[in-house]
Amino acid sequence: MISGNVLKDAIISGANNIINNKTSVDDLNIFPVPDGDTGTNMSMTIGAAAEKLAGCDCGSAADAASAAASAMLRGARGNSGVILSLLFRGFSKGVEGLDSLSGKDILSALSLGVKAAYNAVMRPTEGTMLTVSRVACEEGKAALEDGDDPVHIWEAMCAGAQAALQKTPQLLPVLKRAGVVDAGGKGLCYILDGMLSVFRDGKIIELETEKEKQGDDASDGEFFKNAAAEFDTDIRFTYCTEFIIGRSAGCERDPQELRTFLETIGDCVLVVADEEIIKVHVHTENPGKALEAALGFGQLLKVKVDNMKEQHRKAAEQAKQAPAKAEAAEELQPAEPSQEIGFVAVAAGDGLESLFKDLGCTHVVSGGQTMNPSTAEMLAAVKATPAKNVFIIPNNKNIIMSAEQVIPLVTDRKVVVLPTRTIAQGLSALLAYDPSAAMEANTVGMMEAASAVTTGNVTFAARDSEFGGRKIHRGDIMGLVDGKLELVEKDNDIVRACVRLTRSMINRGTAFITLLYGEGVTEQMANEAYGKIKARAGENVEVTLVKGGQPVYYFIISVE
Repeated sequence: MISGNVLKDAIISGANNIINNKTSVDDLNIFPVPDGDTGTNMSMTIGAAAEKLAGCDCGSAADAASAAASAMLRGARGNSGVILSLLFRGFSKGVEGLDSLSGKDILSALSLGVKAAYNAVMRPTEGTMLTVSRVACEEGKAALEDGDDPVHIWEAMCAGAQAALQKTPQLLPVLKRAGVVDAGGKGLCYILDGMLSVFRDGKIIELETEKEKQGDDASDGEFFKNAAAEFDTDIRFTYCTEFIIGRSAGCERDPQELRTFLETIGDCVLVVADEEIIKVHVHTENPGKALEAALGFGQLLKVKVDNMKEQHRKAAEQAKQAPAKAEAAEELQPAEPSQEIGFVAVAAGDGLESLFKDLGCTHVVSGGQTMNPSTAEMLAAVKATPAKNVFIIPNNKNIIMSAEQVIPLVTDRKVVVLPTRTIAQGLSALLAYDPSAAMEANTVGMMEAASAVTTGNVTFAARDSEFGGRKIHRGDIMGLVDGKLELVEKDNDIVRACVRLTRSMINRGTAFITLLYGEGVTEQMANEAYGKIKARAGENVEVTLVKGGQPVYYFIISVE
């Protein structure tokens, strides 16, 4: 039988296992667009449960399951995190009132979790973590014929999950083309295996430190990080220049020659070499001269140049702002629902935050692509909105499910989630709000307005991939229209990509174009794009340029 404290330890072990392996799960993502990362979202979701359970004495299995499910519900991030939380929530309901669990109890409870997860997805797709969870449960039921031993049952579930995971490429052609298994399914296998370690061996998988994960050959980033840390206190030169040289075949030049030259143009010089590569770190006013000298030893494999004075200036500003931000976060207190309507939006970037607040949002939760906020963060914003009816505008397809989990957690006001999938849709929905109309009419009208918007995004490829029938290489500038790949700008010209993408979106019915420019885009670049688009669109089309300051997307383009 599985006691409450054993179940507690198993959940902590499962959380540690996926946290240790979250990067490998993230790397299974087959799309080049920077995203919320499945492994990160799942690890943060179950990590909330592990944090709550740590140090607790769980008198019963029901207590442990209930505490975990409650923490995961509020800590759920991204679609994969929500599905994971639903599996545990269903499991928790299935073990209510039980002090310890038999194999049969485990299967009965997990069946409820699988059912809840499938019911929560409008169109369940096989070949995902849903399939892995279902097959795991089915294999556990088959093993029940051999006896009611919970360890034997869990072993069968883990084996079933692994077998289902290996078959996911057969169910989803996109996985097969990429040669990978489903990321969410892989994450679930790590969790189940971590729990098995406690059930079978009584051993909690320990949480690895970042250094342990990187290993002895701590990667190029660790080399550069340590080098920079050693010398950052004395900024005599502006540019921290780091690069790796792939040594040319037959090149007999001594890397010491490079070191000697670099010491004439800078300081803090580190040169580490083996038979294949040379790693270099130098502070200098002339990074170009350093790179030119490097070419005499081979090909440049990696280059990184940072303005240290600018970095320290920004760090000082952030340090000054940190207390104010912390104080502001503490001030997010529940408010009495005195008004009729209120809005909470999700967005990242100072410009976008100001824009949404100007359009009537009481609170803007920081988040978006690659930064999926938790259910708890959105719940706090809703409770701090002084309205009887609160619209949540998630602005990202991977945040909608997390936002929907807020609804059953609020009892003193009505919450409606508008399933906006992009920033452009969210802005259009707010602009369509009619204060004189009823909430139901506004819900329909706002979503109709959101659906009429075409959204373009100019971003970069986070990984090599095949997307939209094209080969994409990491670092390529891409243009997407409503999530579909429209163009790849091989010259990495962000402005040209923006102009080309916008032109492809314009038609005879176009009346409004809004350009939101983000991090990495200067005002000069933004104005250049605006001017070219304005000239192409014609006098009858209103073109607006706004500094959004958003990460990930160089430009967000709204066409109506």
